[in-house]
Amino acid sequence: MSLPFPRRTLGRQGLTVSAIGLGCMGMSDFYGPSEEAGNLAVLNHAIDIGVNFLDTADMYGVGDNERLLAKVLRTRRDGIVLATKFGNVRAANGDLLGIDGRPEYVTAACDASLQRLGVDHIDLYYQHRVDPNVPIEDTVGAMARLVEAGKVRHLGLSEASGSTLRRAAAVHPIAALQSEYSLWTRDVENDALRACRELGIGFVAYSPLGRGFLTGAIRQLDQLAADDRRRLHPRFQDGNIDHNQALVAAVTDLANERDCTAAQLVLAWLLHRGADIVPIPGTRRIARLDENAGAVRIDLTIAEQRRLEEMLDTHAIAGTRYPASQMAALNV
Repeated sequence: MSLPFPRRTLGRQGLTVSAIGLGCMGMSDFYGPSEEAGNLAVLNHAIDIGVNFLDTADMYGVGDNERLLAKVLRTRRDGIVLATKFGNVRAANGDLLGIDGRPEYVTAACDASLQRLGVDHIDLYYQHRVDPNVPIEDTVGAMARLVEAGKVRHLGLSEASGSTLRRAAAVHPIAALQSEYSLWTRDVENDALRACRELGIGFVAYSPLGRGFLTGAIRQLDQLAADDRRRLHPRFQDGNIDHNQALVAAVTDLANERDCTAAQLVLAWLLHRGADIVPIPGTRRIARLDENAGAVRIDLTIAEQRRLEEMLDTHAIAGTRYPASQMAALNV
C-alpha cells in the first residue's frame, strides 16, 4: 500500500494542504497551446495521488482556467483545497488592464470566480498583485468581509513585501503569501519570508522549477512555442539562456548522484527550506506530475543543501525574473 501524501499547514488558522500543490496556470495560458482532455486527466490524477492543493486565478485564460477546474470540482470538490486570485484585470482579448484592489472590485471578482468555478466557497483567496493606489487595509478589509459571508475560508497575498504583510495581517489573519521562490529566485528570503515567519504566515512558492528551466528540459529559446510568454522573460533570452545552463548542469550532476531528477532535487531543496513552504509546480503531463510529487520522498543532507546553495555563488543568474513592466508591478 502506498504511503499517504504528506501534508503541511499554511498559517495559524489550520489550513492543511498537500506538501506539493499543482499550479494550473499553464493549462490555459502563457505557455503555448494545451489540450483540455489531457489537462483534466492531470487534474484528476493529482487528486488520485493525494495532491489536493489546486491553484488558479481569474486572469489565467481570462477565466478559462477556473472554468476548467469547475469540470473536476463538480464531482470531486470534497477534500480539495481550492485557491484562486483576483486583482490582475484583463480584457476579453487578454490585454492586461492593470491592478484593482478596490473593495467593490474585490467583492465582484470573488462572485465571478465562484460562478466560474461552480462552488459555494473558495478555500484560499489571494490578492494577485498589490494595488499601489489602494491601501492594503481597504483591500484586506473587503476580503475579510468575504470570510464573514462564508464565500472564502482563508486569505492570502501574492508578491507582497514584508511591510505590506504586516499591515494586512493587522486587519485579518493571512494564511499564505504566494511569491516566486526557487533555487534561482531567492529574493523573498531577505524580507517577505522573514515577515511570514514572524507573523505565522505560510509560504506558497510558485514557479519553483524556474518556469521549467531548472529541470534541464529547456536548452534553447526555439524549443518554446511562438506564443509562449517565457520568450519575453530576460532569463530565457539570447545570451542569458546559454549562461544560465551552467546552473542547470550543476544541479543535474547532483541529481544524478542522488538517483533522482533535477526537478525532484530542486523541489526537495525548497521543501527543506522549512515546513511552512509549499511549492506548486505546474504541468500538463501525468508523468511530470508523478515526477514532481516524488520530491516529497527525497531527504537531503545538510551537506547536499549547502552544495545546492553554493551553486548559485558559482553560477550567478543572468537576467531579471520578469520583463521590466512586470517587475515594476511587484510590491517589494
